[in-house]
Amino acid sequence: MNILKNKINIGLIALSVITASGCDDSAFLRESPDSSYAIENVFKSSNQVNQVVTSCYEKVRDIFCTSAPMQFSPRHFYMGSNGTDMFDVPNGRDAQNMNDYSKLAADYDIYKQVYNNFYNLVSQANLAISAAEEVTWDSEDDKTQTLAEAHFFRAYAYMNLGELYGGVPLVKERITGPRYDFQRSTRVETYQLAIDDLENYALALPETHAEAGRLVKGAVQHYLCQLYIDKGVALQEEGQDGAESFRKAKEYADAVIDGGIYHLMTNRFGTRQHENPVYYYATSIQEKTPEHTYEAAGVHIEGNVYWDLFQEGNQDYQSGNTEAIWVAQMSLDLCQQGYGANRMAHSCNYSPVARDVQGELMGSMEDVGGEGVTAVMPTYYTRDVIYEGKWADDIRNSEAAFRRTFVGNQKNGQYYGKVVPWDVLHKVQNGVRDRQAETYLFPISCKIATDKYSGYIAGIDGSYSFLYRDDYLVRLPETLLLRAEAKWRLGDNAGAAADINKLRERAQCSYMVTASDVNLDLILDERARELVYEEHRWNTLLRMGGTVAIDRIKKYAYWDVARTSLANKNFNLWPIPQSVIDTNKDVVLKQNPGW
Repeated sequence: MNILKNKINIGLIALSVITASGCDDSAFLRESPDSSYAIENVFKSSNQVNQVVTSCYEKVRDIFCTSAPMQFSPRHFYMGSNGTDMFDVPNGRDAQNMNDYSKLAADYDIYKQVYNNFYNLVSQANLAISAAEEVTWDSEDDKTQTLAEAHFFRAYAYMNLGELYGGVPLVKERITGPRYDFQRSTRVETYQLAIDDLENYALALPETHAEAGRLVKGAVQHYLCQLYIDKGVALQEEGQDGAESFRKAKEYADAVIDGGIYHLMTNRFGTRQHENPVYYYATSIQEKTPEHTYEAAGVHIEGNVYWDLFQEGNQDYQSGNTEAIWVAQMSLDLCQQGYGANRMAHSCNYSPVARDVQGELMGSMEDVGGEGVTAVMPTYYTRDVIYEGKWADDIRNSEAAFRRTFVGNQKNGQYYGKVVPWDVLHKVQNGVRDRQAETYLFPISCKIATDKYSGYIAGIDGSYSFLYRDDYLVRLPETLLLRAEAKWRLGDNAGAAADINKLRERAQCSYMVTASDVNLDLILDERARELVYEEHRWNTLLRMGGTVAIDRIKKYAYWDVARTSLANKNFNLWPIPQSVIDTNKDVVLKQNPGW
């Protein structure tokens, strides 16, 4: 069994006396041990320091990989890119809509939770960095590797904070008491601290690791590419030249892409490489027979390499996936032992509610994407616009990868065992689709659902809500898209087109990019095709600067309220949480423009 999966769950009780609680707004960077032990007496061995680093892995997984049904928790709305050009909320969840700016303000809970989560990660990383100097190590190499991981996590936190909030207070040491005098840095300074952490420490990480999920140099180089693009854009916003930063970004991307370690997966592979997806229009296990398959209903779904990428057991580099750079670890076995964080509730939070459509579909089985409650749903841009005119010309939009076909599974229904017509599914009246109904019914991505729920097979309650596959944090296609962006910013449109075409070739597209096609919108569109449900879209849009985020939200948002409420709004950052500003009583923390 993967050692990291065990480490993340075992020993965390001991860590409760040395890691930050993250609940006190008055000291959001303070270590708060709930114990009679003094913090300086806790660290006696290097193993204890490594436990703190392990808790950083857990924190990242906690932020980005939803582990429980959280339709009423803010955390997954950020991961799910709610309110961007790509995702919104369904009808009936307008109270949780992130693009009605008549309601959103600096005290909105999502802004606060995300801010606190990343500072909690800073706190844990600083604790490990400080404690590493207080204990005896078996070797300098062991210490170097632990410090490399700790500095990586601090850099990762500040990169996210800089992209979302701009210049933030920079804290590089362990804080053991309350402070109310934090001062904001500039956005460039925030990015530079992250760059320094990665270049001066984290590049010491090994190129490969025997243990799945552990950080490697490729992840460091990937984020250095992203950070140098971020820095270059921020410099340009200040009226300075960003070209040297963009050149550095390209160099780090070159090291990942051309270094000989990582390659796009182009042939079928892994645990199900000889299979096609198999769906049943069945409402019980007894009905899962050949005559109840979609195939029997005339719907043949062909597996492909893109579908293979998201099948359980296929995510790790150690298992032969050469485009996996950094992967969060999940485990069905550990969930069965009571460690519930080892699973993703993607099918609950992001799958459609097909059972509510016209009474033609029902249940919560594989054929309707599992036990969906649809807390976040794709906009028309994500589900339709980026594929218009080329529906069958991209395996990322194939029935295996982004399924649009449903077979009726209600026994007394008119379409039982038959393909439900488009007009029926989408309640088309006089040629017009029902926009409200379509918020609960949309294409099902292979990234959020499966035709083979291992939890269901193992007899776990609520198993149609959860996936037990590992979850990508960095995949090579994103590095290619970052390099394409860097090349475009340097004026090398032909080079950018060549990188995008590498992805289109793998996707078996006939439509290729030419140099004259390349612009920022095209790059963002390709990110949407390749990285749907993987990308942190708020980071992407906000790090672009200017009016990119607002312009695209107004153009592609599902609900009209985005356009009306943004009419007089001007922002390219999330707000600093109002509670942080109010509590920092000794120094004024200036709010971001537009809030």
